[in-house]
Parts: sequence; C-alpha cells; structure tokens
Amino acid sequence: MMNNNMKIKLNSPKEVEEFVNMASKCDFDIDLKSGQTYLDAKSFLGVLTQALEREMYVICHRKDRVFSRAIRKFAVA
Repeated sequence: MMNNNMKIKLNSPKEVEEFVNMASKCDFDIDLKSGQTYLDAKSFLGVLTQALEREMYVICHRKDRVFSRAIRKFAVA
C-alpha cells in the first residue's frame, strides 16, 4: 500500500530525473508537497527547481505498490 505521507529527498539532478521518470510511468496523479507548496511529480523542471535537496511528501492519488517500492530509495526518516 502506498503511504501518502512518504517523505523523500532528492539530492541531485540525476535523482530528480530518476524520480520523475518513475512517476511519469504511472497513469494517475502524483504530487510532491512541502508546507503549502504542491508540485506535479511528473514535471522535471518543477521538481528540479522546487524540490532539489528539500524534504518533500509524496502524495499518490492511487495505491501502487510498484511505485511505492521504487521510490523507497529516496525516503528519509
């Protein structure tokens, strides 16, 4: 089950690219949230400029175990 409050941190442009590519393969909406800011997780430029080296919460609009497992590598405690 996808944890809608999984916290991640993307530390490099390469990690941003990898995360956005994973999100783009999903046929449902995925957002990143920090404070009052929401980003489209499928937007490379948006994620790169707003989420790089920041802790963000993944908001997944459908449960997807494959995606959830794939992004665990970016999870922070």
